[in-house]
Amino acid sequence: MKLLLDTASLWYRAYFGMPDTLVSPEGMPVHLIRGVTDMVARLITKYDPTEIAVCLDSDWRPSWRVELIPEYKAHRVDADDEVVEESMSAQIPILLELFAAAGFPLIGVSNYEADDVIATLAHVSTLPVMVVTGDRDLFQLVDDERSIKVAYLAKGVSAHDVVDEKWIENKYGIPGKRYGLFALLRGDPSDGLPGVKGIGEKSAALLANAFDSVDDIVAAARVGHDQLPPPIQKKILAGLDYLERAPKVVACALDVPLPHLDLKRPEEWDASHMKKLQKEFGLGASVDRLFAALAR
Repeated sequence: MKLLLDTASLWYRAYFGMPDTLVSPEGMPVHLIRGVTDMVARLITKYDPTEIAVCLDSDWRPSWRVELIPEYKAHRVDADDEVVEESMSAQIPILLELFAAAGFPLIGVSNYEADDVIATLAHVSTLPVMVVTGDRDLFQLVDDERSIKVAYLAKGVSAHDVVDEKWIENKYGIPGKRYGLFALLRGDPSDGLPGVKGIGEKSAALLANAFDSVDDIVAAARVGHDQLPPPIQKKILAGLDYLERAPKVVACALDVPLPHLDLKRPEEWDASHMKKLQKEFGLGASVDRLFAALAR
């Protein structure tokens, strides 16, 4: 199995979910580092992957997406609550240093988000894939035939959902491979994606059940279709501009120019450097658990 980590999703979850009373000997908060390290150790222990990749946002708001939909994540640029707090910023380089010492490949590609890196790695994989994330965006990658699943951490690592096509069908009432179409129609305010005006989750599910693609929906709206009620037809026709631009923004890129890295699960690691970080930053049992997971 190939384990692909949506790393920023993990560190946000750890930062806001772990107590900031976890500090280094010098008093620096280390709850993000310890939380993510514990998550990764548990996931390695549970899934015993043969390959692993730490996927990163080299650009969380790529220009090619913004050119198509200027509102894409625009609210995050100005919103005070999206400013990365100083204690978070200080912990991330240490976490990545620890992971590099553990032998994990760190993969970020200029002008692409981690989602795109993950999607491309999954797309070219000959192994079963488990994508680890707390975000729903990556549900679009789920593919039972190719054994691509998502470990969805909304309930935490210990109670995470394993998302396959059946899970999506049960949760949203749509075919398991059409989550991307469903999400595009519904929109996602957290990403600045408006969706088709007037199309909520119920109507998006109706459309995703009846049609395979945006092109099919637009063609049906232009000529009329018995599975397209007139009120929804009108909304689709009014939203043609969005429907022309949104597919490339919503879909994860599958052609990211990835560096040539060995994703094989590390058989050797820089234990002395890991122990140095463990001592310097008071990472305690979290690093011990990572050692144990690596040695399995």
